[in-house]
Amino acid sequence: MDVERQASAPTEKPVRRDESAVTRELHTSTEPDLRRVDLDPNFWYPVAWSNKVKAGKPFGTRYGADPIVIVRPDNGAPIYALEDRCAHRQVPLSKGKVEGDVVKCCYHGWSFDRKGCCVTVPYLNKPGVGRGVKTYPCKESGGLVFIFPGDPALAEKIPVPVPCQVNNTEEFKTRRFDPHVKCHYSFMHENLMDMNHQFLHRKQMGQITARFLGQDKGENFVEASYSFARKGGEQPLAERLLFGRHDKTIDVKDQPIDEVVTIRTTYPYQTLQIRDKDGDLMMDLWVAYVPLGEHQEETQAYGLLSVRRPKMKFLLDLAWPVLGIFTNRIFMEDKEIVEMEQEAWRELGGDHNVEVFPVVRNLRELLRRSGVPEQA
Repeated sequence: MDVERQASAPTEKPVRRDESAVTRELHTSTEPDLRRVDLDPNFWYPVAWSNKVKAGKPFGTRYGADPIVIVRPDNGAPIYALEDRCAHRQVPLSKGKVEGDVVKCCYHGWSFDRKGCCVTVPYLNKPGVGRGVKTYPCKESGGLVFIFPGDPALAEKIPVPVPCQVNNTEEFKTRRFDPHVKCHYSFMHENLMDMNHQFLHRKQMGQITARFLGQDKGENFVEASYSFARKGGEQPLAERLLFGRHDKTIDVKDQPIDEVVTIRTTYPYQTLQIRDKDGDLMMDLWVAYVPLGEHQEETQAYGLLSVRRPKMKFLLDLAWPVLGIFTNRIFMEDKEIVEMEQEAWRELGGDHNVEVFPVVRNLRELLRRSGVPEQA
């Protein structure tokens, strides 16, 4: 249709919906508000970096509203996790000390073993007097300490993750990060899955656009694939290391697909992989989002980013500080935007998002059906 005919074509007046109609629709929906769906606790979640938990020194952390103490015995016994409250006066056990295989409360010296049993009330010298504390299955993998906050009977049936290429130090160099973000974990999943928000990163990445290549989904996962095209401007060195080379071409559709970026949420974890045109893995990102607070409106993320070493391996070492600055700037822009989303949700009293991208709609469905509605 030419411009003249298009201009003369009749148009329908848009139907405007008042806010009260939108609000009624939100309140009468049979689906729970995704921002009120808690993560399923029956998975392994990271709560600390292994090197931060020192032998003989208890380490305090959290999952949701639950305080947790990680104990690495000073006698070489395996690590374990307990509720971070002494059964006596509810004082944090993480403020105490480790002796052998037990942790002692800083207040009255009550001692608890790896089974959560109170083994000593020193001023009574009488076994079996003190009440015990809750225990959590606890394991280490990929430099992270994982706990199982759900039903302990299920812990052995659920595999502990091995994050990305953290053990493949010969071929990959890995950076770790652990930002605290003031938003519900679902905003984090949506932000990474939807690569259509590259306009947000225009100051860092210039004129670059994502090209959606397709999606896949299953009972416990949603996956989307993209390529990137540069519409103009110079490509930053750090971006080239992560996303490959993008030449200056105005007509995006004519740019060849040199690499494929695949983002996948396999509940409850999220990954991003970049493969070159030959299918070789160039970058591998693994992230877990650990909810904080009674209503899980804050998130502690634990992530590992592995980048393949080039033939001249020292080049990646030289570029590593630049890569760290670049990825941190990108993340800080994402952090600011998802916290704005959370604040809008709080001010509006619910989820008013109008989502049109099928991948994100599928992701939201996955998170909703896999999680636990807050009222439950």
